[in-house]
Amino acid sequence: MASDNADQQVNPSGVEARYLNDPFGTDDVRSPIQRLISSHDEIRDYVGLTSVSRIAIALYDAKTHRLKTFIRSGAGESPLDHYTALLDDIPSLAEVARLKRPRVVDNLGVFKDSPSLHSKRLISHGFKSSLTVPIFDHGELFGFLFFNSEEVGYFTEVIVHQLLPYARAIALSAVNEMQSIRVLQAAVKTAREFSHLRDEETGGHLDRMARYSRLMALGLAEKYGFDDEFIEYLAQFAPLHDIGKVGIPDAILLKPGRLTDQEFAVMRAHVDKGIAIIDSMRRDFHLDSVSYLPMLRNIVAFHHEAMDGSGYPKGAKGDEIPIEARIISVADVFDALTSARPYKHGWSLDAAFEFLHSAKEKRFDKDCVAALEAGREEIVKIQAQFAESPLG
Repeated sequence: MASDNADQQVNPSGVEARYLNDPFGTDDVRSPIQRLISSHDEIRDYVGLTSVSRIAIALYDAKTHRLKTFIRSGAGESPLDHYTALLDDIPSLAEVARLKRPRVVDNLGVFKDSPSLHSKRLISHGFKSSLTVPIFDHGELFGFLFFNSEEVGYFTEVIVHQLLPYARAIALSAVNEMQSIRVLQAAVKTAREFSHLRDEETGGHLDRMARYSRLMALGLAEKYGFDDEFIEYLAQFAPLHDIGKVGIPDAILLKPGRLTDQEFAVMRAHVDKGIAIIDSMRRDFHLDSVSYLPMLRNIVAFHHEAMDGSGYPKGAKGDEIPIEARIISVADVFDALTSARPYKHGWSLDAAFEFLHSAKEKRFDKDCVAALEAGREEIVKIQAQFAESPLG
C-alpha cells in the first residue's frame, strides 16, 4: 500500500467524535480499557484481523501541549506505559494532527534513527507497521488512536477500511468518558462562581495540584501497580477534592484569621457535603457509567484524614486511607504552602518539603512525600507554567 519510507493518508478526515453514535450504549459501565480490550477481541476474532497486535490511545493536554499514554490492549509487555512527550517533539504525529487524517506507516523501521523514544520502543518490541488515527472533539485535538502490527505492510487499504468503524467507536467511547468528567468539573466551577468562592481554589491551584498528583502517581506506579488509566483519572479528579466547599458560608470560608472551634466544625462539614454532592450529581447527571467514580468519592471523603488517625471526618489512619486520597492530600497542602496568598508569602520548595517531612507518617504518607520530592525539576516547570495571574 505505502512504500517503506512514506506515510499513506487513507481517509479525508480524522475521527471527529461528536458526529458518531455511541456503539456501547449509555449503560456501559466498563472502564475505557475494558471496552478497548473488548473491541480488540472483536477485531481479532470476529473480523479476522488477527495481526492487529496492539491498540492504544494517547491523550493530548492542550494546556501543556503534551501527549500522555492512556490505555492499551495487546499481549505482552507494553512498550509505552507512563510515557509523556511534547507533541512538537514528535513531528510525524504533529503532522498527523495538522492534516487531521489517519496515517499508515508500512515499515516502522524508517524511524529507527528517529530521536523519538516512542518509535524506538515500538520497534524494540517487535512492531513493524502502524495505523495512526487522530481523534478530535468539537474540532479540537483530543489525542491519537494507534493500531500496530508485527507484520511489515499489514495495514492495506482494505484492512484500514475495516478498522476505521472500530476506530470511530473506540474514539467516541474515550471522548464520552472524558466529557462526563468535564461535566462534573464544569458543574463545580459554575457552583463556585455562583457561590462567590474565592479562596485558595484558584484555577492555578487546581492545575498545579492535578499535575503534582500525576507526578506522585507516576513515582508510585511500580509499588502500587498504577496503570496509565488510573493515573489519568486521578489527575482529572484532583480538582474536585474540595467540591463540598461550595456549601460553606463565605464568612467562614474566606475568613483570613484563625477559625473558632465552632467555625472549624462548620468548615469540616465540607467533606460530607462533598460526598452528598457527588452522589447527587451521579444520580441527576446519570454519571453511573463514569469509570473510577469510587476513586473520586474516596478523594472527597478521605483527603483530610491523617496517617496517625488525627484527621477528619472519620479519623481513618494508615492504609485505611485510600492511596488516591493520600496523594491528593500531599498535593493540596504542598501547593497551599508554596503559593502566595493575600495574607502570606509562598514558601520555598525547601521550606515546604521540610514541613512535609516533619509531618510524614503523622499526617502525610511518606512514600507520597518522597515521590513528590523526587520530581523537583518537574515541580519548577509546573509552577512556572501555571503561575497565578496578578489578580489571583
